[in-house]
Order: sequence, then C-alpha cells, then structure tokens
Amino acid sequence: MLKRRTLLAAAASCLLLSPLAHAEYKAEYTVSTVLPAAFPWGQAAEKWVELVNERSEGRINMKIYSNSQLVSGDQTKEFSAMRSGLIDMAVGSTINWSPQVPELNLFSLPFLMPDYEAIDAITQSETGDKIFSAIEKRGVTPLAWGENGFRELSNSKIAIDQPEDLKGLKIRVVGSPLFQDTFSTLGANPTQMSWADAKPALTTGAVDGQENPVAVFDVARIDQVGQTYLTRWHYMADPLVFGVSTRVWRTFSPEDQALLKQAAIDAGKWEIEKSRGEVAETLEKIRERGVEVIDLTPEQHAAFVEATQPVYENWAPKIGEDLVKEAQEAVANRNN
Repeated sequence: MLKRRTLLAAAASCLLLSPLAHAEYKAEYTVSTVLPAAFPWGQAAEKWVELVNERSEGRINMKIYSNSQLVSGDQTKEFSAMRSGLIDMAVGSTINWSPQVPELNLFSLPFLMPDYEAIDAITQSETGDKIFSAIEKRGVTPLAWGENGFRELSNSKIAIDQPEDLKGLKIRVVGSPLFQDTFSTLGANPTQMSWADAKPALTTGAVDGQENPVAVFDVARIDQVGQTYLTRWHYMADPLVFGVSTRVWRTFSPEDQALLKQAAIDAGKWEIEKSRGEVAETLEKIRERGVEVIDLTPEQHAAFVEATQPVYENWAPKIGEDLVKEAQEAVANRNN
C-alpha cells in the first residue's frame, strides 16, 4: 500500500510539472490592440493569434479586442490594465505605453530615426534589450517587436516643407507630453485627443492637421476630412511591442512560454516586412485621391532636425541620457 501511494504521488508530481498540468489555462486570453485588422497593427495581432492557436493545437486560445475597447477607448491605460492582469496580452504602441515606461519615449524623440535601418539599429541591439528590460521591470513581459510605421504630417491648409509652415496650425496629437513639446517647439498649437475624437475634429475644422503612418491615413480615409497635404518627414516611428501581463505569463509552462514568444517573433517579422513593403503602393493610392504628397529634400529635413533640438534637452534626462546617447550612436553606425 505504501509503495502504491508513493507511485501515485510520484505520478501526480510528474503531472504537475508537465504541460498537461496546465489544464487551468484560461478558456480564452484577451489580446488588446488599438487598430483592427484593416491596419497592419491589427494584422500583427491576428497573425500572432493564428500562429499560437496552430502551434498549440488549440490549447491556447486568444481573442483580439481592437479599438482599445478593453480600456473604454483610452489607449494610454492599456499598459496599466496589463500590469494589473485585467488584460492578458497586447500588441501595443510604444507611444501609448510611454506614460508608464519612460524609456519608451526614446522612439518619440523627433528625427532620431531617419530610415528603417535606424529603427532596426535600435530595436535589434542592446538598446532594444534594455528597453525590453525596462518594460519587464514594470510588470509586462515583452516578447517581440512589430511596427506601426513612420508618422507623417497631414493638414488642410498648406504644403509643409519647412518649420515655419507649422506656425499657428492646430495639430491633433496623441496623449504624450513629448508630442506636445515637439509641436509647440515648431510653433504649432498641439491638441491632444483620442483617435475616436480626431476625425470629427478634422471634419469640423476644430483642428487643421494630424500625424499618423500612411497606412492609417489611407485606411481611415483621412483625405475625406479635408487633409489635402501630406508631408513625409519621418519625424518619428512607432515600434509595436508584443507583450503579456507578467501575472499571466507566469501561469504558462516553459514550453508554452517559448511557443508564445516564438510565435510573436514570427508574427512581428511578418508584419514589419508586410508594412514596409506596402508603403509605396499606399502612397500611390493616396496621390490618386488628390492628396499632395510632399517629400522633403535633405536640406529641408535638416532644418526640422535643427528646429527640434530643444526637445532633446528637455527629454533626454527623463528618458535616460545614456540610453539616448546609445541609441544615437547605434543609428549613426547603422550602415557600418
């Protein structure tokens, strides 16, 4: 009898240590995004869900909730909701998570990253690892990078190609103080509002312009609300982060943690390649709808870079001066 009990206890112990023991997994895990599947952002989340479902043979089920509906439309509360476990997972924006993770403001520094190689030089390096560590310290486990694209500037008044053109323009910006500082430094009047409020404000003329990736401009048909000028100034890019609430992450077996992470890496690579590859076609569609697309010359770009240097003086200490310097060096050496 004693031997039988010992064997049963050993079997139970093995079961607890095996992936099968995780029968307590949720029937469904929530995945938060801001944009739905019509946009690359939403497509990144869909690919992740698809790969996890396929590779786990249906053991791990994830459901996407777009338009920030899990936080009543306030995308800046997504990270806090994940940290507390109210949201299980997300494909989130570095902008929206920056109020809780100051290091993420690095990506919002104006004109830090002039091209895709510059983005990769930061995310795929020790700098990117340090940023992931900063996220993890605050209660969310980051798994992989995605991409929302370079944010370009549109407006209804003027073809902008120099800093002076922005003076007095009312520009809708996201809920980040750094964006307020950047546009104020350029002489504009930045107005913070959610994306849900932005399109009506553009329609009525309450604001003159906005900044977003060209994919958002295209799918959201921002040209229909008087945005007839689009300046491609590449003033910042918005990497996305595939993340899991650390509380939730700890409930997965090591095998399933590896599965979730590799699926996120694969989904991120797929989405980045797709997003970058579609830009030229998207711009052509925008031009065909009568929008004037302005591409800056190197000299014009340099004028914007110089005009926004005061933003660095204010924000580098908040982000971490060493981190900013390291990122700048990574960008400068990207083609070496």
